[in-house]
Amino acid sequence: QGALLYLDALRATFPQSLAPRGTALLCWAPSGHSVTPSGWLLPTLYCSPAQVGTVPSRAATLRLQLLFALSQRPLRVLEAGLATELLDALAILRAEWPGLTQDLALGRLSPQPGLPEDVRCQLQARLVPDATRAAEIRAECSRGFEGIVRRLWPQLLAVVVGSAHGTEQLYCHVLRRGECQGLPIYCPFYRAAGVLLGVNLWPEDPAPRFLLSPDWAFCEFLPCPTQGEEEEEAQTVLLDELWEGREYRLVVTARPGEYRCQAGEVLRVTGFHKQCPVVEPVRRESQALSVRGESIPEERFYRSLCRAVAMWPGARLIDYVCAQSTLLGAFSGASAPHYQVFVELRGLRDLSEGQRYKLDQCLQEDFPVYKSFRFKGSIGPLRLHLVGAGGFARLREALGTPCPMPRVLREERLLHLIQGTVIS
Repeated sequence: QGALLYLDALRATFPQSLAPRGTALLCWAPSGHSVTPSGWLLPTLYCSPAQVGTVPSRAATLRLQLLFALSQRPLRVLEAGLATELLDALAILRAEWPGLTQDLALGRLSPQPGLPEDVRCQLQARLVPDATRAAEIRAECSRGFEGIVRRLWPQLLAVVVGSAHGTEQLYCHVLRRGECQGLPIYCPFYRAAGVLLGVNLWPEDPAPRFLLSPDWAFCEFLPCPTQGEEEEEAQTVLLDELWEGREYRLVVTARPGEYRCQAGEVLRVTGFHKQCPVVEPVRRESQALSVRGESIPEERFYRSLCRAVAMWPGARLIDYVCAQSTLLGAFSGASAPHYQVFVELRGLRDLSEGQRYKLDQCLQEDFPVYKSFRFKGSIGPLRLHLVGAGGFARLREALGTPCPMPRVLREERLLHLIQGTVIS
């Protein structure tokens, strides 16, 4: 039902979007997991051969999918499992476009790490030499990569990603400002607690909102206290008892007989569609920073970080994570507990001490409790580290996961991996 609703919404908004072989899938799953595109009911949509899904290497899979996408000039839709995967695929384009265009011109597949030889031979038989298309791609890449997606595929109508809220918001913002300028980024589904809960019927809207389906899972909602109200034990309400404009914590029972649990998600009701509530995800409650009980939510820290980045001339935020200094051991020094922030920027190679302090200053302005602890000295100065270009993408490859790094790190192992990518 979800796939049919998604495809119908996409076709209604963009009538030419379901053209045969008009969709490029950029998605990888670890060995043993199946990749299920959003439009799996229409397999002829996709321009990549099925054998690409058997390649065990994430980098090799994305490169192959990108190559077959480049061969199709009349592409209508770019679909990625996550916005991070699309960003990583476009990073491969930035780094390897000379080799990709050469393979396309000659109709061959160069040997590469992670690509089994028998699969390479099968896929090479599906490539047709196209020197004209290769020359066109070469000319566009030589001009730079701002708006490259629409320049490579002039008939492209939309970019579809599996998630465009929470931690993925940053990547969607990077894509809109960079490679995917002028294209709508459409997130069709809302999932929580491992189950599909809603579908987005409005592909052109920049902020994703989802129609909750009454029969996909049993959902209950805990009202969040409004400003000025005291926190008190609330009773759950059901779909027909929601109020527009209110925020609710989501409680899910996925299937009959399964455990009832709080999903850790906060939703805002934005309206109703044929009496069913339409919601937008607001935040994940588990993602919060707290070294002295100050509890700074992830989405509000992100806003402060964006405000600081705007004060660094020419800088564009690509990725970031934040951790509490106690997880870093000797790396964090002997000062009071503090935040360790790792950021990847584009357009700026280094930051002065004054520029680095801007983030700590923004946090103090945005969070009076944090400012109070900083004044008392019980929280030390925030420390900001720059990560090399593509550092987070290489980490995802090393970890063998398509998922983005969590914004608030709590694993010492991941922190030590990130330290290896720090450039300053």
